[in-house]
Amino acid sequence: MPDRLPVTVAIPVRNEERNLPACLARLARFERVVVIDSKSTDRTREIALGNGAEVIDFVWDGRFPKKRNWFLRHHAPATPWVLFLDADEFVDDAFCDELTRTLPATSHAGFWIRYDTWFLGKRLRHGDVNRKLALFRVGAGEYERIEEDRWSHLDMEIHEHPILEGTIGELTCQLDHRDDRGLEHWLRKHNDYSSWEAQRTAMLRREGRLADPGLTPRQRRKYRSIGACWLPAAYFLDSYFRRGGWMDGHAGFAYAFLKACYFWEIGLKVRELERGAGHGR
Repeated sequence: MPDRLPVTVAIPVRNEERNLPACLARLARFERVVVIDSKSTDRTREIALGNGAEVIDFVWDGRFPKKRNWFLRHHAPATPWVLFLDADEFVDDAFCDELTRTLPATSHAGFWIRYDTWFLGKRLRHGDVNRKLALFRVGAGEYERIEEDRWSHLDMEIHEHPILEGTIGELTCQLDHRDDRGLEHWLRKHNDYSSWEAQRTAMLRREGRLADPGLTPRQRRKYRSIGACWLPAAYFLDSYFRRGGWMDGHAGFAYAFLKACYFWEIGLKVRELERGAGHGR
């Protein structure tokens, strides 16, 4: 076994007994593995402890900070680096080897990581590119702060990005994003996400913050475009045709179509909020 990577892997979870064993089984090369649990009612906690991970309990009070920032503030890792994984994201030896080569010499504060997405049981090799700024130096920053008291029930940062001091690199090895809980769970999850995105979009517009420097260029483009009649079609055409999603067969079509519907739903919810019908829900 080579020296362990100087990285704390932090895995925020709730009821992840189906995905968590495979995620944890691939993390032996990391110095520390922590599972941050939001009152799971299944075997999540037992599985984490049985695989040698630390378990930290988290109860959200509906205010800032949410789960990831709370962990960084109250349980700051002693390792130089922290990697936030979801339970349905899996590393491999090639990824660990790249970290072994890259981390000792880098001057970057963090790294973008790309993901291979699985959908309807198939690995999507084309279409939309999914990436997250999930690996960064401890103390370099935290996830962007969004005042969402009273309107969000999501206790973890979902689409918030880390705001870091320093340059950002990008790793070449990709992780697997493979949620085995089925299409119903995917649809339910994205309904929650679309409600959150609608609330945030409405808030940014109401406060005149669509050009906020804390937003990434992609975020600024997205929040300016949400609600435009052309956005869902533009996403589908770009993902399915220009980026080659059609080469992934039925799963590629379904993924591009449902993601286009996701953007359409956000736009509808934004208009409802701006009419005042959605406040207080």
